[in-house]
Amino acid sequence: MHKLLFLLILAPLALLGQMNWINVDSVFGPLPNNVHVFYSNDSINGKPNKAFYLVAPLNEKALDFSVAIGNGKRYTPTEYHQQNNAPLLVVNTTFFEFVHNRNLNAVVNNGQLLAYNIHSTALRGKDTFTYRHSFAGAIGISKRRKADIAWLFTDSAAKYPLASQYAVPHFKDSIPVLTRAQLPTTAIFKKWKMQTAVAGGPVLIQEGQIKISNNEEQRFAGKQINDKHPRTAMGYTADGHIVVMVVEGRNPGIAEGANLTQLAQLMQSVGCVEALNLDGGGSSTMLVNGKETIKPSDKTGQRPVPAVFIISSPIQGQKRLK
Repeated sequence: MHKLLFLLILAPLALLGQMNWINVDSVFGPLPNNVHVFYSNDSINGKPNKAFYLVAPLNEKALDFSVAIGNGKRYTPTEYHQQNNAPLLVVNTTFFEFVHNRNLNAVVNNGQLLAYNIHSTALRGKDTFTYRHSFAGAIGISKRRKADIAWLFTDSAAKYPLASQYAVPHFKDSIPVLTRAQLPTTAIFKKWKMQTAVAGGPVLIQEGQIKISNNEEQRFAGKQINDKHPRTAMGYTADGHIVVMVVEGRNPGIAEGANLTQLAQLMQSVGCVEALNLDGGGSSTMLVNGKETIKPSDKTGQRPVPAVFIISSPIQGQKRLK
């Protein structure tokens, strides 16, 4: 049994090849002593790669975890950095639509639900009057600084999201807007009282195991799971650290990106027991102390986005935390 468990733990590393992560704190400093940034350009399954991740302790009271939104506008991560007192970390989060700059996923800040999941989508063609309902994955941090990943139902009439701890299969009916009365009886939804949270999807890792809920969430369903793109992901470790990772892509010969399985393997290999994919592609950007990590894939540089996740410290830039 012990040998089998050991082999299961090593399996993701074998699929990726041995990834070597280099501490690059000095490049992005000054950093608190318990916050670290790592970089790897080791290939992913023989393809060129560039990836960074930041790891920070959730119980460090001198660190603040929050979300900034554009309130109907979109800003680049650098603009959010400038608007929010030059925080330690800024990273893109939710999926969104360009016309109204609207988040398509839930956002919670200071315990308040600021944006909602889009649950219902009208089908095309002969199924014009049929609607698909789905539940996006989200990552949250509670007042007690405990992280959780769950699948959410959000309602503008409710103070808190409802969350299932297990992936909820999508379903179809003729009702255009999903209501609480329609929630599947096979799923257990409970109030999800988080201080800070962002949704995206799909969930990559659940309870230590790679379980990608792309089909349940209808996010990169079917063969789209194999598409390679720039990526952004967040997760947390068993010992209470948050991990934020970005993978560069669409940069031929230098960084080709990762598919969702590879992204899940990367997050698991750095210790995540649960992890969530966020908006990727041209949106993927992570700043540490205002410095870019990966190169954004859009030709114009950083893509303006309607929401970012932020880690800041009241004494950032003055002295290092102990």
